[in-house]
Amino acid sequence: MGALDRLAALLPAAAVRATPVSGGCICAAYCVDLADGRSVFVKERPGAPPGFFDTEAAGLRWLAGAGPDAVPTPEVVSVHPDALVLEWVAAGAPSAAAAEGFGRALAATHGAGAPSFGGSRDGWIGSAPLPNRPADTWARFYARARVQPYLRDAADRQAISVADARAVGSVLDRIEDLAGPAEPPARVHGDLWSGNVRWAADGRAWLVDPAAHGGHRETDLAMLALFGAPHLDRILAAYDEAAPLADGWQRRVPLHQLHPVLVHAVLFGGGYGAQAGLLARRALSAG
Repeated sequence: MGALDRLAALLPAAAVRATPVSGGCICAAYCVDLADGRSVFVKERPGAPPGFFDTEAAGLRWLAGAGPDAVPTPEVVSVHPDALVLEWVAAGAPSAAAAEGFGRALAATHGAGAPSFGGSRDGWIGSAPLPNRPADTWARFYARARVQPYLRDAADRQAISVADARAVGSVLDRIEDLAGPAEPPARVHGDLWSGNVRWAADGRAWLVDPAAHGGHRETDLAMLALFGAPHLDRILAAYDEAAPLADGWQRRVPLHQLHPVLVHAVLFGGGYGAQAGLLARRALSAG
């Protein structure tokens, strides 16, 4: 059975063509041209965990609800247990102007806020489960839902050394002191590496593939820096102008990068455990 036959029941109109596109390491993805002239983006994962795509769709809708000045997200066309159908966003090229617009819009997204640190449902980051049980402070949420589970899994998989795990444990012991000034919950993307920013033909940056929750706004910014983003300096400057960041936010970047690096240690092994140890030591020395 070809892609067109397999996807036919998921689409809002008859499909003319399905072209494979990049869509993440755990999903197959297609740009599907429809007979009514529209195009849609389809990602599928046969046998996906229950609620996998429902959670992603809910996250996109929640981010979209941040308002007209926030970062745009693709419209959710339909959701199925094994697939998600989204509005197609034509690709463009990153530019300094688009980066500055993205920084301002991301500040608006974050500023829309959240009911609590955490969320109403657990989710996924890549193929890893992502706990979201709310907490009354960001430090407690980050320790319990973002660092401890992946530190434990990395240690169980022998993906982090005893010394590096001990350094991460020391961060957990001091998390309240290292977290910086208290801030209200922000409406964060939650997995904002550069691959989840879609630089579009309309001159804007769009958000895709979220792990959305109520979190700390510095987390999204630190994630953008972790693997690099085009015109990052312009993004950060525009963000800080629109919504000034708390003193010392640069010193807290290693703390916020600790979670995604531990996730990579669990999923991929390699040198990510050592990188987590390095980040933990930097966070401790910065504090």
